Amino acid sequence: MLLKIDFESEVPIYLQLKNQIIEGIAQKELVENDSLPSVRQLAEDIGINMHTVNKAYNMLKDDGFIKLDRRKGAVISRVPCRVTEEYKNKLQDEMKAVIAEAYCKGMKEEEFKEICSSIFKEYERRTES
Repeated sequence: MLLKIDFESEVPIYLQLKNQIIEGIAQKELVENDSLPSVRQLAEDIGINMHTVNKAYNMLKDDGFIKLDRRKGAVISRVPCRVTEEYKNKLQDEMKAVIAEAYCKGMKEEEFKEICSSIFKEYERRTES
């Protein structure tokens, strides 16, 4: 899996890393027990601070996407297939900002739903393959 960091983006680098690894899992590019590069190696490859990679990895660990093992490093976990109330609340909070921006720019609800549906279906297609 190739990680692409946009150094000009307003999105912090650690979030770009976290989001791209989650997308890799959703797209089946990364599967259970796949190893990720070490913190040091990934930081060196991308040209960023090790603390940035460490922050992304710790967030992924906290969310259950990876396991951190002193011997094996970062390894993709078996992602739990359950939606908790805590997750729903977090998702709603994150979506508020995205929806507010779309609304302010004049996007219609139906158009927003179509975009969401299209993205969701793409992940479902990859899961079925």
